[in-house]
Amino acid sequence: MTVERSIGEGASVAAILLGWYDDHARVLPWRTAPGSGGRADPYRVWLSEIMLQQTTVTAVAPHFARFVDRWPDVAALAAAADSDVMAAWAGLGYYARARNLIACARTICEVHGGVFPDTEAGLRALPGIGDYTAAAVAAIAFDRRAVVVDANVERVAARLFAIVEPLPKAKRAIRAAVDAMTPSARAGDFAQAMMDLGASVCTVRAPQCDRCPLSGHCEAYQRDIAESLPVKPAKRARPLRHGWAHWVVRDGQVMLVRRAGRGMLGGMRALPGGEWTDALAELPQGGRDSGIAVQHVFTHFALQLHVATLAPESPCLAGAEAEWWPLADIGDAGLPTLYAKAVRAMMAGTQMEGT
Repeated sequence: MTVERSIGEGASVAAILLGWYDDHARVLPWRTAPGSGGRADPYRVWLSEIMLQQTTVTAVAPHFARFVDRWPDVAALAAAADSDVMAAWAGLGYYARARNLIACARTICEVHGGVFPDTEAGLRALPGIGDYTAAAVAAIAFDRRAVVVDANVERVAARLFAIVEPLPKAKRAIRAAVDAMTPSARAGDFAQAMMDLGASVCTVRAPQCDRCPLSGHCEAYQRDIAESLPVKPAKRARPLRHGWAHWVVRDGQVMLVRRAGRGMLGGMRALPGGEWTDALAELPQGGRDSGIAVQHVFTHFALQLHVATLAPESPCLAGAEAEWWPLADIGDAGLPTLYAKAVRAMMAGTQMEGT
């Protein structure tokens, strides 16, 4: 089946997939079950889509539950303190999303009277909402016909139509194929059905083609090339950077600072420290190498963070706007994963030294 033939095939594919979705839809905390007659809450749909960017459902679910318990609607989120939202976001990564989340909530309340726009164009005009998120919210929350293509949908479409052109060049053909299949009615359910099929059946490795409701329409299955699609570009090696974090403790409390609002981990609490560079800088003045280092992988580089112990009066700490946090309650500080790793390693090392 070619993409050019997809218009003729699309209606039957959509009908089959929607029937499968009615029986096999994943139960997710932000989703309205098919056939329930309920309408999805735009706030929950939007929040989940922002959280799910570059993150798994398993990782998002507990964060989502805590968010909606604390901020049950867009007005509550708009009124929240930036620091509280950033702390609650800790562990989800890509922290610019959290800053955009706050800006978007406030724009909806200040400009739109607390009501989400119900069109792709209106949604795209909001901070932090790009083409994909606008399409997903328009389709799922408002049942607008929109072409929703995430990684799962991309994989299903590439296999269904045997699109062998490598990514990212294949994205145009994939989008055209999804567009041809997307129905005018139940567009939101169709988008979620494609996502669910990719997540549970048409998986990256070992796709379960014998369970797939679309195997009779799938050209990749018929050609036995499903697992090889979509064709991804060769991965580039991530450069390794290095940096020092400062471990400063007094009276059972550790020094934390707030990172600058822009840039990596912007606005988050963190251990004080220096710049991240290609080669490890000299030990901070007055510092002692703890012998502990943790590694963390970001999108474009990996970082090895070394930890130096310093006294509170060390010269390199002069002028730092310190926040002293009880080590016993460090889990409540909302540290990003990188610094949480470093703190855990240092606390474990300190306990070992003391035994």
